[in-house]
Amino acid sequence: MKTTTDWEGHYQSGKTGWDRGEISPALQEWLDKGTLKPCEILVPGCGHGHEVVELARRGFAVTAIDIAASPVLSLRNQLEDQGLTARIIQADLLDWKPPKRFEAIYEQTCICALEPQDWSVYEKKLQQWLTPKGTLFALFMQTNKEGGPPYHCDVTEMGHLFSSGWNWPDGSGSKIPHSSGLEELAFVLHRENAPL
Repeated sequence: MKTTTDWEGHYQSGKTGWDRGEISPALQEWLDKGTLKPCEILVPGCGHGHEVVELARRGFAVTAIDIAASPVLSLRNQLEDQGLTARIIQADLLDWKPPKRFEAIYEQTCICALEPQDWSVYEKKLQQWLTPKGTLFALFMQTNKEGGPPYHCDVTEMGHLFSSGWNWPDGSGSKIPHSSGLEELAFVLHRENAPL
């Protein structure tokens, strides 16, 4: 498992292949179409927080978390400079326990930055963090290669990982080009019967 120092090193060296440098086209579309409306929302592994800023601008009650100090500080400064508010937390999200559940989670390829052996733990956390009828707005990175981060999030594997208690939409997901030359697959998953 990567440590705080490891992740800080990625940001200090600019090795953040999952960060596209701007708001995701998938999030932009979900917002513009009203698929995602203002609510209590969590952004795990927020990084530099391009999406956090946009969500805050649109009136969402945003909580964002990242393990590395540099992006957390940068995001706090961005929000302050623009007169926006959001709850920004520096912590290891696999150990973090929020004070309450969220109506939505924006999974902006956080899973592809985690070690694959931690994916099942993370999926259980997502279940715990969402309200019983909450929604996961997910972007699964497609690298089609070994190693990472970012790691390849095979859709079949994601389907097995997010099986019990998750309602998947019909179809293969929307293909979202990534500035790294890769692509992501976007899905909206609904929680059902989330555990207490």
